[in-house]
Formats: sequence, C-alpha cells, structure tokens
Amino acid sequence: MWQMDAKDWVTVGATVVGPILAVQAQKWVERARSTSQRRDWIFTTLMGTRQARVSFDHVRALNMIDLGYYGTRVPVFGWVWRNKHEKEVLTAWHDYHTHLSLPADGRRPQNDAEQRDWIGRGDELFTNLLDRLAAANNFRFERAQLRGGSYSPEAHGIVEMEQQSVRRLAIEVLDGRKPLPMEVKAWPVDDDAAEQQRNTQAELVQAQTELVQNQREIMGDFKQILERLTDRAVGPPAAAPDVPAAHDPTPVAR
Repeated sequence: MWQMDAKDWVTVGATVVGPILAVQAQKWVERARSTSQRRDWIFTTLMGTRQARVSFDHVRALNMIDLGYYGTRVPVFGWVWRNKHEKEVLTAWHDYHTHLSLPADGRRPQNDAEQRDWIGRGDELFTNLLDRLAAANNFRFERAQLRGGSYSPEAHGIVEMEQQSVRRLAIEVLDGRKPLPMEVKAWPVDDDAAEQQRNTQAELVQAQTELVQNQREIMGDFKQILERLTDRAVGPPAAAPDVPAAHDPTPVAR
C-alpha cells in the first residue's frame, strides 16, 4: 500500500477532498446568489420609492443596506473584507442615516428656512446613496436622473396629506384635546311609521276627549241625585200658625 505512486495519492486525495470542495463551492455559489438578490432588491426598492420615503418598503430597504453590503466574512481570521463599492455604499448610507437621525435638542430645524435646508441636504445625501448603490450593482445613471427622474402623481400627495390630516384629527379627538362638533339638522323619517304615529296620537286625543265628556256627564247626574236626596230629607216647608187678634181696648159705641 505504501508503495503507491504520486499519481495514486493524487487520485485518493481527489476522491476524498473532491466532494467536500464541491459542497463548499455550492454553498459559495448559493451565498453569492443570495447576496446578489438582496442587493438587487435594495436598489430596486429604493429607486421605486424615491417619492415615498416614509413608506415601509423604503425604510426596510434602507435598514437592509448594512446586511446587503456587509462584505465577505473570513472565519479563519475573524475579519471582514469589503471591496471599494461596498465601502462607498456603507459610507453614503451612514452619512444619510446620521442626517435623518435628528436628536431632540436644538439642532432640529426651528423655522421654514431651516426645514428647507434640512430637506435639501437630505435629498443630496440620498442621491449620493443611490449613486453608490447603482455603481455597486453595475448600473449607470446620471445624478440628475437619480435626483429628478422619478414620477409621483399630484393625487398621491393629496391623498397622503388628507390621510395624515384625518389621522391627526382622530388622535386629537380620541385623546380629548379636540371636541367633536355635531349639528343635527334632520333625522331620517319613515313615512309609514310617521303616519302610524299620527293616527295613534289622534286616537289618543279622541279617547281623552270622550273620557272627559263622560266624566262631565257622570258629575252632572251625580249632582242631580244629590239634590233630590237633599230635598227628600228636608221635606216641604211648614205652614205659618194662626195668630189670634190682639185685644182692642177701644170701647164699642152703643
């Protein structure tokens, strides 16, 4: 066995190492394909949502940049190797992230002019990021195209502003900071129900009128009965007694 030629040892080594290298090569290919797909998704999502920078897809794509352009890990030495394009993408993203992450102190825009300057600076940094992403993904775009080549219908902006206004108003009403005005001008009325209600009211009025009339008649009859009973109990008035003539002291002439 130990008298094998070099060719035989090479054959044995290839037989043993070959499958291992094939599996590792397949893993490298799958890892490279996954990285390429992740990077393509990041770039296409950011390009497609240039005019909707507060959408969930846009924010998610930004947060995936650190993972998509992390670089190549070298487990043996414990460090990461990045090429030129990956370094430029991460630098542009970190600059843009720093600009977006405003602290709660006085460095926030205080007036309209500062707000416009802050928005303009953000547009410039975002354009730089798209430029670096395009170069890393083997795309060629002019900066003017990356900055102003997107399309956003005016109706979308109006709808977004209305949704924000409705959401803000609903929050203020639910928190009790704003009252909810109400003005009732008319209630929906069913014609059949209204007619039935009017008939019922008319019947009630008629019944009340008849009841009052009956009570009056009963009281009149009761009054007559009381008068008759009173007359019978007292009887007819007594006759006046005869009063004798008084003695006339005047003498009778003879």
